[in-house]
Amino acid sequence: MKWLDRVLVSRYGPVIAGLVVGIIAPVLVRLGNPGNMGVCVACFTRDIAGALGLHRAAVVQYMRPEIIGFVLGSMVAALVHREWRPSGGSSPLIRFFLGLFSSIGALVFLGCPWRAYLRLGGGDWNALPGIAGLVIGIAIGVFFLTRGYSLGRSRPASKASGLLMPLTMALFLLLLVVAPQFQRTAEGDPAGPIFFSASGPGSMAAPIVISLAAGLLIGYVAQRTRFCTVGAFRDVLLIRDAHLLRGVVALVVAAFATNLALGQFQPGFAEQPVAHTNALWNLGGMVLAGLAFTLAGGCPGRQVFMSGEGDSDAAIFVLGMIVGAAVAHNLNLASSAAGPTPYGPVAVVVGILFCVGLGLTTRVDSGNVTIGG
Repeated sequence: MKWLDRVLVSRYGPVIAGLVVGIIAPVLVRLGNPGNMGVCVACFTRDIAGALGLHRAAVVQYMRPEIIGFVLGSMVAALVHREWRPSGGSSPLIRFFLGLFSSIGALVFLGCPWRAYLRLGGGDWNALPGIAGLVIGIAIGVFFLTRGYSLGRSRPASKASGLLMPLTMALFLLLLVVAPQFQRTAEGDPAGPIFFSASGPGSMAAPIVISLAAGLLIGYVAQRTRFCTVGAFRDVLLIRDAHLLRGVVALVVAAFATNLALGQFQPGFAEQPVAHTNALWNLGGMVLAGLAFTLAGGCPGRQVFMSGEGDSDAAIFVLGMIVGAAVAHNLNLASSAAGPTPYGPVAVVVGILFCVGLGLTTRVDSGNVTIGG
């Protein structure tokens, strides 16, 4: 299969990855995943946080096998092609908070960059201000990159460090399949250690085997092609390279065609699945998310894939997203179909100020990160 790998690592690789995601996501919706959410890293890490009991929003609790597959699929690809190289040590605490704030911004919008494009491909025009906000956030991040912003270099790390995230995902898969319940409430309802939604988006899921297989395939292909929805615009703005952007275009076109073929294309603003019509905070939430993703070095999908490659810095970012999702729901920051909460926009502004502060002050001095230099 060397010919296939040559194609994946060629300039056509991101297009193939975009087509794979754009086709698989609507199919997963047809098989049971929430509408226009066949694959969403922010929403699915939010569901995982709920499944672990980190938040108690009962309608969004499910151990999503797609995320598990992303990590394990990218690990397999990296091992097969001798690219599994454990590394870390590049400002891990900063990356954790970037992951946390990116998750809050995405949940004010109700989706990560992947879902923004999938929503567009499904006819949800509320995705347009979200995508505009994403590009604005990326542009602000590029401004800081051109002026010396950097979190420093990662360094080689132990194999144990690189294995922690894949092993964690293997444990999550075991929890999903076994679904242990160590205790029950006074009413007799299950009370952990893993939780499942009985209604709402968390109760909507394609069969586990199919979802896991889809995640493994996407993880493998994305690792080989370096697919990144944030890097696509970053590279256009920074070095005038549209290599990755072609993958984003392919994703939207494939999602549109697949939704149309499956009878799932429903154009309009109102009554879109798991979405709201507040254009200002659709835009604002994704400004924060796009800025945080750019400062961290890649979109949430890319961070998940890199964690499978042994990058513990990316793994810490992903853990930050999971904690951020829990914070968003525990503090009533996440939006709903009714719109943003009173507190979500405040958190977005705080997150943007945090990211701007990092962009203005974080530099590399002789290989080390300094604040205020």
